[in-house]
Amino acid sequence: MKKKVVSILLMTAMAVGTLAGCSKDSSSGSQADVSTNAGTDTSSSSNTNVEANTSDISDTVDASSGAEEGKVINIYSWNNEFRERVELVYPEVKETSSDGTVTTLNDGTEIHWIINPNQDGVYQQKLDEALLNQGNAADDDKVDIFLSETDYVNKYTDAAADVAMPLSDLGIDPDTDLADQYSFTKVTASDENGVQRGSTWQCCPGLLVYRRDIAKDVFGTDDPEIVGEKVKDWDTLSATAAELKEKGYYTFASYADTFRLYGNSIDAPWVAPGETVIKVDQKIMDWISDSKEWLDAGYLNKTVKGQWNDDWNKAMGSSSKVFAFLFPAWGIDFTLNPNWDGEAGSWAVTNPPQEYNWGGSYVHACVGTDNPQHVRDIILAVTADTDNLLTISREKTDFTNTQSSMREAATDDKNFSSEFLGGQNPFKYFAPVAENIKIAPLSAYDQGCVELIQNSFSDYYQGNVDFDKAKANFETAIKERYPEITEIQWPE
Repeated sequence: MKKKVVSILLMTAMAVGTLAGCSKDSSSGSQADVSTNAGTDTSSSSNTNVEANTSDISDTVDASSGAEEGKVINIYSWNNEFRERVELVYPEVKETSSDGTVTTLNDGTEIHWIINPNQDGVYQQKLDEALLNQGNAADDDKVDIFLSETDYVNKYTDAAADVAMPLSDLGIDPDTDLADQYSFTKVTASDENGVQRGSTWQCCPGLLVYRRDIAKDVFGTDDPEIVGEKVKDWDTLSATAAELKEKGYYTFASYADTFRLYGNSIDAPWVAPGETVIKVDQKIMDWISDSKEWLDAGYLNKTVKGQWNDDWNKAMGSSSKVFAFLFPAWGIDFTLNPNWDGEAGSWAVTNPPQEYNWGGSYVHACVGTDNPQHVRDIILAVTADTDNLLTISREKTDFTNTQSSMREAATDDKNFSSEFLGGQNPFKYFAPVAENIKIAPLSAYDQGCVELIQNSFSDYYQGNVDFDKAKANFETAIKERYPEITEIQWPE
């Protein structure tokens, strides 16, 4: 690990502020915004020596060498999602402690789950501190596996950072062992040289999830094919939004609900490799102007200010006048379902106005692990085994990351129908979206840019500041979070 790069990682993590969404992400109950503090490492970071303990952890580890493995596998994450999937499909799991902090394997090895919340950048801060100490840490204290989200995966897969092992160093061949994964997830988990340094069990294509009763009231039907035609692109959806308004309904709860679709379409990264200039893409400016237009037209609920707050959660309830949300599978299961207080079967899914991906949890083997064989086996079991991934899809409703199994699920209404969606098989709609996703170019600054652009322009949408002041507020906030940023460039 390079001292300079790790120092930047730590400073970046310590500067991160409150999350606004995804992660996340972060994201959701599954991706970021619903986190657990079980097993949280509460050590102080105020006196971290970023120049210390960073040597001798970049040697390649041969997972097939037969060397004796450690007795403790330390896994860093922000919630229990990965643990639950390991418990579900990894055959070596024997039992997990009642508080969820330790999982014992059949050979006596213990997995220690180090969980810190994504909020306020705590997870990245604690992980970065552990990575700084990896070189001199005792074997049982070393990080063995850590997770990242799409919004900041690029920070950890960077080749110069050298914290996430190339999968080939574990004896995993991405071209053969992971050949069935969706290609954009492989690209997302790779460094700038195309070396894959992580894997995921998730593919997170997004759909439009709508209220059946509102569809019947406005359109005379809740048939997903007919509703799909009324939301098939932005121009069509705008006309449909006017229909919904006439009957007293909002199309979406918040201006933040559409952000991921625009953000997935940017042409260049927020910050190019090796640069310190944030370049705001025209697609982001389109989101700002379109959101203002929709808000002024009454297509969005002005009282719902962003996402991941009480008003947004209540907009998913039976008394709400909101027609639809834009969610991947985790959003339906972890966010919409818990907030719905009506009968099961009241919601359905259909195609979104454009293909998009939201979220994704990437699993990385940490450079310096003393458990390479266990780490290899866990990654393959949870992210590559087709039968295991089908099990995760059935039991956890995840849209998982093998193309063949998701095509199978899309045609298997018996095993993959959803009670919450009135017996509908959502995989039928998820699968074609997943196959057409082109992931936006990533940077290590994505999480902060995504959060702070929404926060800054929320005040503009609410009439608290004018457009130029919102831009200035974003510039101030982003430089506070990332002091190394020298300039923000806006499109002409």
